[in-house]
Amino acid sequence: MLKLYTLSTCDTCRRAVKWIRGQNIEFEELAIRETPPSAAELRAMLAAYSGELRKLFNTSGRDYREQGIGPKLPGLSAAEAVALLAANGNLVKRPFAIGEGVALVGFNEAAWREALA
Repeated sequence: MLKLYTLSTCDTCRRAVKWIRGQNIEFEELAIRETPPSAAELRAMLAAYSGELRKLFNTSGRDYREQGIGPKLPGLSAAEAVALLAANGNLVKRPFAIGEGVALVGFNEAAWREALA
């Protein structure tokens, strides 16, 4: 089943949830702050995005800025990035959808339509 990590106050997440429901796709919604994606899920997402660490980070988030991750990001290993993201759901780009054959971050309706068809 598709897992969808969201934040209730995130407009983009709400649009994604509304879209998925409109497509009658079964999914499990998880609160990203309380239950961040697992290290295994983050590694799978990273592989789907060809190892581009930046794609997995919520670069506009307060935690990202306060921890000064932007300048550190180029020097982070994949293992270090995954550990950071797994420990703090606020750092993860959302919505974060993962399931069998599906790995999506952010909401782009065309990309989601293609991946979930």
